[in-house]
Amino acid sequence: MATKTKWAIDTTHSEAQFKVKHLVISTVTGYFKKFQGDVTAEDEKFDGAEVNVTIETNSIDTNQADRDGHLKSEDFFAAERFPNITFNGVLEIDGDYKLVGELTIRDVKKPITLDVDFGGVTKDPWGNIKAGFEVNGKINRKDFGLNWSALTEAGGMVVGEEVKLHFNIELTKIVA
Repeated sequence: MATKTKWAIDTTHSEAQFKVKHLVISTVTGYFKKFQGDVTAEDEKFDGAEVNVTIETNSIDTNQADRDGHLKSEDFFAAERFPNITFNGVLEIDGDYKLVGELTIRDVKKPITLDVDFGGVTKDPWGNIKAGFEVNGKINRKDFGLNWSALTEAGGMVVGEEVKLHFNIELTKIVA
């Protein structure tokens, strides 16, 4: 049996981003500024690696304070009652890399599959072993209890239901 290695998300070189349609005609981009996670893998291919991520809902940032306040409210993330979004899953390789697991928002847990581009493994100038990934997918926000909605005069939705997810993740191998 191979020895499992633990990796930690290097939050200095990683980001958790989302995009959602506004008024059907434009897109709003936001970030979660505080998150952490780890990956446990048997090798540097990461096939079958266990992935755990926690995102602090109160760290949401769309570059607009009033909107951020609304997103933290009971209408959306209810950040006081539900301080974290979590993901627990496994990285699978079947030709392509896929991250398969369960996403929990507002205590609603749903299965999700995300596409992964594996950038490879390298050593940084300080001798740390690093691995890089781009992770993409989408969810329907209403599946997770993010139900707030309003309509424009023309009948269009103010906030789209589909949320695009994009994560740039750099891992650091933890040396025992």
